[in-house]
Amino acid sequence: MTQSEAPTSVRLIKKYPNRRMYDTKTSTYITLSDVKQLVLDSEVFQIVDAKSGQDLTRSILLQIILEEESGGVPMFSSVALSQIIRFYGHAMQGIMGSFLEKNIQAFMDIQDRMGDQSKGVYGGTQFGPEAWAQFMNVQTPVLQNMMSNYIDQSKNLFVQMQDQMQDQTRNIFTTFPFVPVPPDNKKK
Repeated sequence: MTQSEAPTSVRLIKKYPNRRMYDTKTSTYITLSDVKQLVLDSEVFQIVDAKSGQDLTRSILLQIILEEESGGVPMFSSVALSQIIRFYGHAMQGIMGSFLEKNIQAFMDIQDRMGDQSKGVYGGTQFGPEAWAQFMNVQTPVLQNMMSNYIDQSKNLFVQMQDQMQDQTRNIFTTFPFVPVPPDNKKK
C-alpha cells in the first residue's frame, strides 16, 4: 500500500459519563454543534464511551438529527417518519436502509455536479448559500418534477426487483418435494 492509499485516520472522540465529549485530536471538549460541523466538513470520526469503549457514533448522529428536526424546518414529515418506523422488524429492513443510503448518495452526487457546473457558468466561482437559495426558489417546480420522475423510476425498479425475488423464491421451492399439509378438521 502506497502513502496515497493509506486509510484516513479516524478522529476519536470520547464521551464521558458527565455527557461531555472529548476530541482526542484537538485535546478539547466539544459539543453536539462541533460534531455536526465535523459531519459538514466530511471528517471521519468515531465517538466511543470513554469507560466501555462502546461505539456511540450512531446515537450521537441521531441526537443531531433530532435537534435539527425539532428546530427550524424539518426534513422529514410525520408521514415519512411513520413509514420509516414501519420498516423496523420488517423483512425488508436491511434493503430499506441500503436503498435510502444509496438514494441520498445519488442526491448528493447530483448536488456536487450542479455545484461544479455552476463554477463553469459563473467564471470559476461557486454559488454561495444565498445564490443557491435563490436558484432553488426559482427551480423548485423543475427539481420537484425531476425528483418525482426519479422516484417513480426507483419505485418501478424496486417493484421489478421484488417480483424477480418472488419468482426466484418460487422456483427454488418448487424443486423441493413438499407434501401439502391437510387442513385441520374441525372438532365437534
